Amino acid sequence: MSTEATATWFRCLRPRPAGRIRLLCFPHGGGSSAAFRQWHALLPDDVELHAVEYPGHADRLLEPLVDDLARLADRACEAALPLLDRPFALYGHSLGALAAFETARRLEARGHIAVRMTASGMPAPHMVRPGTVHLGDDRAVLAELDRLGGVPPEVLEHPDLRELVLRTARADYRLAETYRTAPGSVLRAPVTTHRGLQDPELTGAEAAGWRLATTAGTLHRTFPGDHFHPAADPYPVVADVLTGLTGPGEPAGGSTTGQPAERSPTASVSTASAR
Repeated sequence: MSTEATATWFRCLRPRPAGRIRLLCFPHGGGSSAAFRQWHALLPDDVELHAVEYPGHADRLLEPLVDDLARLADRACEAALPLLDRPFALYGHSLGALAAFETARRLEARGHIAVRMTASGMPAPHMVRPGTVHLGDDRAVLAELDRLGGVPPEVLEHPDLRELVLRTARADYRLAETYRTAPGSVLRAPVTTHRGLQDPELTGAEAAGWRLATTAGTLHRTFPGDHFHPAADPYPVVADVLTGLTGPGEPAGGSTTGQPAERSPTASVSTASAR
């Protein structure tokens, strides 16, 4: 895939040519690369963030939406290959966790193993529940969005913006609700899970189920907040992701605008396990 195509899929607001590792981030359903805009200021100079822009979202609005997660992961894998001249890690929230997992599987098949994958706000692949939100009428989809609280009310009150939100949200619900991973699908990369303590979409058991999705062991973290806690307070999330890239107690290296080392993350470790 061309460099131009890679830049279409993976957005890097702050290139760091001397960076030692690349962090590939996959947004939640209905989201865009802008979900990670605040992260750049919280990262040290040796971590370069590339955030995925899904087809049919944000400035890719005129492109067809992808209706199959396997197809999306195929394309994301191809787009990511030129970025793998350095060690890399993956982070995905909600639908993004499944997209990151399936992309990581494809990258591993090509010989590229991530330093770590962080799966946030999503049950383990083999525990994903089928759903019917994507089959409901507009009112049903809007009710689900309102329940999770991921869309500002003023956006939903604007007719044109509401139509855009409904279009992408319905398509992304379809991706998650029709997803089925292949039997025996596991990663060789270690996995960390993130769960908001008030998240109605993810139980502790469902987060712990990620231990069956890797042969390299798992860490399970909990945070204050609901399903969208990473947006409400990205600081502890970023701090924990950085810990996963370097190991406990080891500095991330370089300097950062946000100076996260001066603030203690509010995440707690619930369990640590190896398959």
